[in-house]
Amino acid sequence: MDVSTLVTICFIGVIFLSMILDLGIFSKSKSTHLNFGQSLLRTIIWFSIGLASVGMIYLFIGDIHKITTVNDIANYTSQYGVKHTANGTFDQQLTDLKITTTTSYFTGFLLEYALSVDNLFVMLLIFQSFKISEANERRILVWGILGAMILRFLFVIIGAAAISHFHWVLYGFGALLVYSGIKLLFDDDEETFDPNDHFIMKLVKKIFLVSNVSQDRGRFFTRENGVLHVTILFVVLLIVELTDVLFAIDSVPAVFGVTRDPYLVFFSNIFALIGLRSLYFLVGHGIKAFWALKYALSGILTFIGLRMIFESYFNDWGFNHIHNLMVILGMLFVSIILSLFFPLKAKNH
Repeated sequence: MDVSTLVTICFIGVIFLSMILDLGIFSKSKSTHLNFGQSLLRTIIWFSIGLASVGMIYLFIGDIHKITTVNDIANYTSQYGVKHTANGTFDQQLTDLKITTTTSYFTGFLLEYALSVDNLFVMLLIFQSFKISEANERRILVWGILGAMILRFLFVIIGAAAISHFHWVLYGFGALLVYSGIKLLFDDDEETFDPNDHFIMKLVKKIFLVSNVSQDRGRFFTRENGVLHVTILFVVLLIVELTDVLFAIDSVPAVFGVTRDPYLVFFSNIFALIGLRSLYFLVGHGIKAFWALKYALSGILTFIGLRMIFESYFNDWGFNHIHNLMVILGMLFVSIILSLFFPLKAKNH
């Protein structure tokens, strides 16, 4: 078994083990809710695992792509549009490439993690609107997160294939991100959510019989008088999955704006998904006080979109992977500082 396969299997194994532990799939505990201390500690642990994957990328990116010669480096940089100075010995060039790809991977991971927080805000609103009990939140989170992984995989494959055959797709991705960033800026977070008016609810009612059975039974399907019905939990799961599709449309192109290597795009996405249950409860325990995060995400999406559209100009200005990381970290840092020092604005947000 070669190193590339071994590293990939290791990544997938860590991801599934982490998700199983975080989601408590095999847990016999009746408690499904995490208090603030538990959710904070577990979020830190899962985030640290994501950071560890950054180190693995640095150590093994050459083995993953079977880079053994200077020509291999040239082919990689050409194929994935990596800005790379082809000077020095092979070892020197490989070290430079490792730093470039690892920085891009880390940038993508941070970006996806920040976007996942925004996704959880919406998920929390959905659960509250449908009055989903704590006992059923984990059930929906399990299927929702597994569905998110599959969707990310499909989006990365489609996106990578489209970019490799049609370079203009990057401009489409860029325009989409600029639109998403501007739309996010003007979204009304105080807008009420009426479950009965959601188009998924209306669509499901046209196709299926929706049962009014208590959700406490924790079923997606039930039979009433011998007739199959779907439950409210099934409708909520569909809405959660649809929401993730909408977020994937933003998040996957955003990472392609940082790196075009599909391997890095996929795993930066997936490692940002582990620990979502812990992060979900952390969001519920008051992380929503970081009201400025919305504006940081809006700025980041818009910036990356413009970066993709005007890539040649940014390259001429000497803009590289380090600058990408600095912009994203800077916006996130400023949003945290503003939220902490001006907490009263959270009431008016």
